[in-house]
Amino acid sequence: FDTSLLFGNISQMIKKHFWNILPRHGGESVAEVLRAHGVKFLFTLVGGHISPILVACEKVGIRIVDTRHEATAVFAADAVARLSGTVGVAAVTAGPGLTNTVTAVKNAQMAESPLLLLGGAAGTLLQGRGALQDIDQMSLFKPLCKFCASIRTVREIVPTLRKALAIAQSGTPGPVFIEFPIDTLYPYHLVAKEFAVKNPPKGLMGKVVSWYLNNHLMNLFAGAWETRDVSPLPVHIPQATDGQVQRCVELVSRAKNPVILLGSQATLPPTPVEDIRKALEDLGIPCFLGGMSRGLLGKDSPIHIRQNRRDALKEADLVLLAGTVCDFRLSYGRVLSRRSKIIAVNRDKSQLLKNSDMFWRPTVAIQGDAGSFLVRLSKGLKGHRCPEEWPQTLKAGDLTKENANRAKADEKTEQHLNPLKVLHRVDELMAEDSIIVADGGDFVGSAAYIMRPRGPLRWLDPGAFGTLGVGGGFALGAKLCRPESEVWIVYGDGSLAYSVAEFDTFTRHKTPVIAVVGNDACWSQISREQVPILGSNVACGLSFTDYHIVADGYGGKGYLVGREHGDQLSDIIRKAQKVTKEGKAALLNVLIGKTNFREGSISV
Repeated sequence: FDTSLLFGNISQMIKKHFWNILPRHGGESVAEVLRAHGVKFLFTLVGGHISPILVACEKVGIRIVDTRHEATAVFAADAVARLSGTVGVAAVTAGPGLTNTVTAVKNAQMAESPLLLLGGAAGTLLQGRGALQDIDQMSLFKPLCKFCASIRTVREIVPTLRKALAIAQSGTPGPVFIEFPIDTLYPYHLVAKEFAVKNPPKGLMGKVVSWYLNNHLMNLFAGAWETRDVSPLPVHIPQATDGQVQRCVELVSRAKNPVILLGSQATLPPTPVEDIRKALEDLGIPCFLGGMSRGLLGKDSPIHIRQNRRDALKEADLVLLAGTVCDFRLSYGRVLSRRSKIIAVNRDKSQLLKNSDMFWRPTVAIQGDAGSFLVRLSKGLKGHRCPEEWPQTLKAGDLTKENANRAKADEKTEQHLNPLKVLHRVDELMAEDSIIVADGGDFVGSAAYIMRPRGPLRWLDPGAFGTLGVGGGFALGAKLCRPESEVWIVYGDGSLAYSVAEFDTFTRHKTPVIAVVGNDACWSQISREQVPILGSNVACGLSFTDYHIVADGYGGKGYLVGREHGDQLSDIIRKAQKVTKEGKAALLNVLIGKTNFREGSISV
């Protein structure tokens, strides 16, 4: 009898059924799937519940970027999703680690960013029993995410992750959430030690308890390390039908004064943004760009119209809403003329038809991808261009308004610097490859009129949720995706406080960005409405705080810019640019005065 064969078979059985228990843990399965899906960065704030994920991801070459707040980790993942065309990934610990991300996850949902949030959780047998940081996390995230799952066994990790990553990108992109109880991530021998009953009851009850715990442990790890497919699952993206495209070709070909309104959704994969840009240029139709579509046509395109949108919509005989939603940004559809033919294209049916029962009605409504639709529309209209007089007329109006803005920038404020002058100067000096991150109210609202993104995917703002605090995370994600680019954060002094601590992150992870802070010692976006309507500035006042010193303390370089530095403004901006090229993040604390530039704008 060949005993070596017997013991060899026993050895194989042990490896198969007891899972090579010492070196392996669930975090390795997570890392394997993420690497197979092209994930390059994982953003986090460290916690014991998720340590195996972080360690395993680092081992397979995924860069771990730790931030000073969990919300920043999610905002950074959101920025990576927008700029890279892949799913952004963040991992945070259980309980307060996850609750700290709620606003950022909701922002990603409303901005339609494909995002994967990995969260720690109490052990499978301890949930609901008062374990550390144990709350009902699934109830929090189900309203915010396209897909939520709680891992119950190690063998579920790979298939659940693959499914979640595909769902995040399918249809209308958005966040997904997976909860990892701590015993699904740590090695078998450590989990088994925790499951061991030190003083089991005697008799039948003791046997029942031991059997139950052992059975649970066996099921938890059964089949854990069997070979599984980790490759990406197919992603479903709705498309316009040929008939719908043809009908739109006919409508556009007959239009004399057409207008295209592009939203962030138009820049989503799979259609390359350069293909969309060429399609728009071939059509020659005047375009208003919003959200992530800002910059799509470059800095000085003859068909990019920046001003007087309301007036243009009154005169338009055809309006194409390409990923644009009739929400508060379009006065719920009331700015659209009832005489206009309206083509609406959106991946999300509810967004496609929002408020169409009250203030507007689409001539053609297409649930499909806006970017690929524009390319197909352009091909169907090959040889046809919008009459040149129409975009030229709108462009002339642009020029008149922008000249007025420049004149307004030359006006002297009662104190400090004119914010419009500061923004014009930054716009003139920023590098051609710059990415602009918008995080604020009044100062950022002015920047949207003045600063010109140089190309596609070079403007990042919160989106429809209007969230403050995105600056640090968005800039971090942008600099990691585009390390060769200048990354500018345009901050209000109110919004800066949410993420100024991330200057420490910029220093530690060598991601030098430039922040320009419009410091008017006020929550001006609120004040400009609250004071005239309610007669009080209560809770709106701030101080002209030395934010530049805060940046210094976190390892960056801060500059104070007041009225006395007006003649040196260009030199100071160039110094900040030089400092970032040398590896330090810079902050321009610009003291600004009040103007009536956006008088009448509202905060709600």
